[in-house]
Amino acid sequence: MKIATKFLGEVEIVEQDILTFEHGLLGLENEKNFVLLPIDADLPLAMLQSVDNVEIGFVVAYPFAFKKDYSFDISEDDREQLQIGKEEDVLTYGIVTMKETFQESTMNLLAPLIINMDKKCGKQIVLQDNKSYPLRYPMQTLEGSAK
Repeated sequence: MKIATKFLGEVEIVEQDILTFEHGLLGLENEKNFVLLPIDADLPLAMLQSVDNVEIGFVVAYPFAFKKDYSFDISEDDREQLQIGKEEDVLTYGIVTMKETFQESTMNLLAPLIINMDKKCGKQIVLQDNKSYPLRYPMQTLEGSAK
């Protein structure tokens, strides 16, 4: 199946790869079906693209590559909703706000995307118990890499 994307043009996807966000994303509650598309195998980045709307696509990043001590707990309600059985089935991403340069770009650590890759479902959660994570965390360079 082919879909048009915001940043990558037309791409071929497999219907089984479609992720369902039952409650949509914050501010986009009606957008339920997304696909995760790789950008570059060497980067901890991907595209989260709406299957139904070409204009809705986000660069997302694996937050642990940028902030090694990033951690939070997933509530029991969210675990049930996402049908989480094994921790290794779960991926976490943060939505990236791209700026003119990558060093100026930021990632949302306050409201991560939690995706159960086994069940093909996801949810954006707002971290209530840890107010120290910002909405706009500077990406700059990977932690531990040369500056």
